[in-house]
Parts: sequence; structure tokens; C-alpha cells
Amino acid sequence: MPFFSRIIKPLLALTLAAAVVSAQGCTKDSKPAEPTPAQQPTAAAAQPAKPGEPRTIALSVTEKGYEPSPITLKQGEPVKLVLTRTTEHTCANEIVLDEYGINTALPLNQPVEVAFTPTKTGKLVYGCAMGKMISGVFMVD
Repeated sequence: MPFFSRIIKPLLALTLAAAVVSAQGCTKDSKPAEPTPAQQPTAAAAQPAKPGEPRTIALSVTEKGYEPSPITLKQGEPVKLVLTRTTEHTCANEIVLDEYGINTALPLNQPVEVAFTPTKTGKLVYGCAMGKMISGVFMVD
């Protein structure tokens, strides 16, 4: 019986494990895993603009900084940022966008709206008042 013990038992165990794994993947109740924030596309943070209204983009200010970033904007398309600061553990307690004269305080856990219209294409860096030590990026097409 040594042949059975050394060869057949491991093969049976492997077959049983494969059957269990494949059965778990075929249930109707299973659903795909939710993507992490880093895996979610940046479009998820933006709502399409209705004609005549600015495009609304939700931004969170977390311990990781301004999220999501980068975000693509269109030159000449009005934008309304809705920023919510969720941490006190960084210096990002405001948003500074020098090119548009924006320097707006972000109180903890309160959404703040900031509106502007990008006038130039390229990389637009925004961030905290400490020299944008914590920053985010808009790519303007």
C-alpha cells in the first residue's frame, strides 16, 4: 500500500481542493470584489455636467492627501469641486490654486465647494498652503 499512500492520496486531496475552489467561484450569490479607491477610475469622482452647469468633482482630503489625483479637466469647461477634509493629521486644511486666486479653508468633515474654469492646458498643481507640500494634480486638455 505504500504506492497508494504516496501517490493516490495526494492526487485525491488535490482533486478535492480543486473541486471546492471551482464550486466557490460558480455560486450565484458571489459577486466581484469591490475595487479599492486606488483602483477606481477618476471618472467615478466626477459627475457629468448638464448643459449650462459646471462639472462636479468630489475630492477627499485624507491622510494620503487629495484624492483622487490626477483628474482630467477640459479647457474652458467650468468645474465645481466639492472637497471634504476627513483628517486632522496633515497640513492640508485648505486648498490653494494660485493660478485662479483660490485659497479656501477646508473645515473638518464639512463639504466645501470651489468653482473655477481652467483657461490653459497642461498640468495644474493645487495643494496646501505650506508650499503645496501636500498636493494634487489636474491635467487640463
